[in-house]
Amino acid sequence: MISFSLDQLGWKPYFQQQIKSSEESESYPARIAQIHRTHCVVWSSKGIETFEIGVFKERKNLAVGDWILVPNVGERPLRVLDRETVLIRKAAGKRTHDQLIAANVDTLFIVTSCDQDFNVSRIERYLALAYEARIQPVIILTKTDLTKDLDSYKEALLVLQNGLRIECVNAKDTSSLTSLSSLCTEGHTIALVGSSGVGKSTLINSLTDAGQSTADVSVEDGKGQHTTTSRSLHLLNDGGLLIDTPGIRELQLSDCESGIEDTFDDVSQFLGHCKFNNCQHKTEKGCAIKTALETGELDSRRWESFQKLQNEQKQRDLPRYEKGRPRK
Repeated sequence: MISFSLDQLGWKPYFQQQIKSSEESESYPARIAQIHRTHCVVWSSKGIETFEIGVFKERKNLAVGDWILVPNVGERPLRVLDRETVLIRKAAGKRTHDQLIAANVDTLFIVTSCDQDFNVSRIERYLALAYEARIQPVIILTKTDLTKDLDSYKEALLVLQNGLRIECVNAKDTSSLTSLSSLCTEGHTIALVGSSGVGKSTLINSLTDAGQSTADVSVEDGKGQHTTTSRSLHLLNDGGLLIDTPGIRELQLSDCESGIEDTFDDVSQFLGHCKFNNCQHKTEKGCAIKTALETGELDSRRWESFQKLQNEQKQRDLPRYEKGRPRK
C-alpha cells in the first residue's frame, strides 16, 4: 500500500495549530491531490483514499493542496483546514465567479517558452497573481534550445522586478534542471502555471519521471502517469510536491489590487507624488507619472500595462447595474 509521511506532504505548524478538539487530535490529516466533478482523491499516512464531493460542507470551495481531517479510514472528513496561501483567478469567459487554482502553495513556477508564446504582459498577470497570494514567483523559461538569442528573453524579464528569479531550461535535458533542485525540497509545494504548449508536461515528466516509469506514484492508482486536463498533485524526484494546472489561455485576475501594486513597484513609486491628489496622469501640471514618462524613468509599456490591470479591477468591483446589467 502506498502511504505518505506528513513531512513529505508539506504539513506545517500552521496547520497543526488549527487542531483544537480531542476529536480532531485523534483524526489524521490528509491532503487533496486531485478533484473531479463528483469525487476527490486524497493522500495521507493511511494511503490513497477517495471521497465523494458531497461529503464536504465546503464542496463548492475545495482546491488541490487543501488539508482535511479524517476521523478514521473510510469515515466522513471532519473539515477542511484554513489555508496558508491560495491562488485565485476570475473564471474565464462570461462567468463572473472566482476559480480556485491551488491551495497551500509555497512557490509559483510561471512557465513560458522561447517562441511565439513569450508575452511579457501575460507574465505580469501571473506575477500579480503570485504577489497577491504572497507566494514566491519563479519564472521558468523553457525551450531554450529553440533560440540563439536567449539573452533578449532574459533581459525582457529581468526589468519586471528587482531580484526576480529566472531559470532557463530545456525540459528534455534533465541536466539543465539541476538549478531547480534547491526549490524541490521535501515538503515544499510548487504550483505550475502557464499557457498550453510551453512545455509544462515535459517539465513535469522530467521533474517527476511521471511519463517514464510505471513505478512512480500517481494521484489515483500509484502508477506513473501525467494529466493536464485537471489540477493534480505530484511527488517530485527531489522530495517536493508539484501542483500541475491545465494550460490557461486567458488569465483574468480576481481581487488583486495589492498584487498589481507589488508587481509594478516601478510605477507605484511615482503614485501619490503628483501636485494634485485627484491627478488623472494625463495633461495635469505637476504630474509625477507624466514627468517620469518624459524623462524615461518610467517605461511607457509598463505604465500602460499597469493602467489596463487597474481598470480591470475597477470594472470587476462595479455593481452589476453600473455595468448595464440588472441585478439578480
